[in-house]
Amino acid sequence: MEPVSSLGVQRPKTKRNSYRNELYGILFALPAILGLVIFTLGPMIYSLYMSFTDYSGSNSPSFIGLDNYTRMFSGEDQYFYKALGVTLYFVVLSVPTGIIYSFLLAILLNRNIKGKAIFRTVFYLPSIVPIIAISFIWLWLLNPDLGLANELLRAIGLPGSQWIFGEKSVVPSLALMNLWTTGGTMIIFLAGLQDIPRSLYEAIEIDGGSKLNKLRNITIPMMTPTIFFNLIMGIINGFQVFSQAYVMTNGGPNNASLFYVFYLYREAFQFSRMGSASAIAWVLFIIIMLLTYTVFKTSRKWVYYEGDEAR
Repeated sequence: MEPVSSLGVQRPKTKRNSYRNELYGILFALPAILGLVIFTLGPMIYSLYMSFTDYSGSNSPSFIGLDNYTRMFSGEDQYFYKALGVTLYFVVLSVPTGIIYSFLLAILLNRNIKGKAIFRTVFYLPSIVPIIAISFIWLWLLNPDLGLANELLRAIGLPGSQWIFGEKSVVPSLALMNLWTTGGTMIIFLAGLQDIPRSLYEAIEIDGGSKLNKLRNITIPMMTPTIFFNLIMGIINGFQVFSQAYVMTNGGPNNASLFYVFYLYREAFQFSRMGSASAIAWVLFIIIMLLTYTVFKTSRKWVYYEGDEAR
């Protein structure tokens, strides 16, 4: 259909107008494109080159091929597999517990209870507190001698724990601490719950279904897209955990909390091995990409999208 002027007269669409519109579109998108190229793609490409060099930050990069990667995978770098194992352990503990905990909170806060707005605010507030401040608070809470956690355990007759100061308990303790910051995930679940049609619950009520039937046959299937999103974000964030180890444990005790990004930080800024750190970063990128791809592929079997007949 030809363009119409304000007087109702059709104006022929010229190539000049088409090129002008395309130019305007490019100009409006240019800041975002430049930001992506300069601040994301550019550094990524440069870090890929750096991963094949021996660079300490004070010398000019010298090309050494795959030596950085060989050093990692051959076991010559004794901390690579340790950091990878610790991070995987943390992800396996924190991601499922975080999703389940925030999902249950969202279900509770989706009910018509008095003061639910206050409860929602209270549970969400910790997620906007800076992680450094949270780390210092939990550093006191998990103190084996003076911390509130052990005081509560002793008050009910249970033995205390070493928490972040024990090799076996440090990662579970940090996974427990991670539950404190699941407010954002809870809000996403809450939005998903409010999007479920009420008619589905009414239908199962007519059939005499219980609350457990509603949860199993309606709530969980309808929430699988939201669970899928939070699972992806949880995996990505779990592999990039850093501040807790930096502030609370310094990777200890005995490297039991040597998370992968903290290991990367030590290589780059403590040991001045920028080339090795770049290689470590690219391995992390590939791991996250492969895990994300795997979750996307398996999602076809368990994620339900309303109106998608192929599902």
